[in-house]
Amino acid sequence: MVKIRVMTPDDWDGVAEVWENHEGTNPVDDSIEGFTKYLRRNPSTSFVAVDDGRIIGTILAGHDGRRGIFHHVSVLPEYQKQGVGKMLVDNAMEALRKEGITKVLLVVFNHNENGNQFWEHMGFTVREDLIYRNKCTNK
Repeated sequence: MVKIRVMTPDDWDGVAEVWENHEGTNPVDDSIEGFTKYLRRNPSTSFVAVDDGRIIGTILAGHDGRRGIFHHVSVLPEYQKQGVGKMLVDNAMEALRKEGITKVLLVVFNHNENGNQFWEHMGFTVREDLIYRNKCTNK
């Protein structure tokens, strides 16, 4: 039976296994150091789905004081379409609500059909009026 619980730094090995084939991860932010730093800043808003002691799904969620953001909402393929992603999202949304956050954003690759269908089903809308921009601080 799948259970959802708060993610901790001790979950790194299981989380890294789920993220292994998750498009969009990167070796700097998604290292054990980056993971631990994120959880220290957001200790109660990220969750793992666990089945028989194995981490099978993740949601890295946090906020900047005004707006929540979801990263790496990922469920192992053999557990997809069983409600695990919804349970992760519901838990993270409730945790963010408790911290006074009223809106959440996320980024999904255009070609990620399964991901985009999932987010549409979860009620997340597409913003056509925005352009996502990115720049590394070390350059």
